Amino acid sequence: MDVRKEDELCLISIREALEVVRGKWSFLVLSLLSLGPQRFNQMRRNLDNISIKSLTDVLRHLEHYKVINRQVFPTVPVAVEYSLTDKGREYIPVLAQMRKWGENWGEHPQLVDGREHRCSTNRRALKNSPNRQLS
Repeated sequence: MDVRKEDELCLISIREALEVVRGKWSFLVLSLLSLGPQRFNQMRRNLDNISIKSLTDVLRHLEHYKVINRQVFPTVPVAVEYSLTDKGREYIPVLAQMRKWGENWGEHPQLVDGREHRCSTNRRALKNSPNRQLS
């Protein structure tokens, strides 16, 4: 296989991986679900500024790529719980590396309590989790 063909295949694979986290909320939902299964309203509370439509759209997007699982419980009212699939759990180290790169090379640090902070994960949701994975 020539180098050019190999490069093209590499770019296709990278594009496919980036498509999973396309959009504003995808990586936040994935990082939140890395802490454990969540119900829809739980996620809405943990992702302060997300609208019902945006959360619904991102969950459908992630379901389409088979990185999250949607489990419906036949209760009244119906309860729906979301969790990471094996494919989704395998994506978490990719997000961790992206975070690390952003912390090292990003030009726009966030301010937390008046101090520079380069972590983009949802701090409130991650703060009390015993099995935090995006360290």
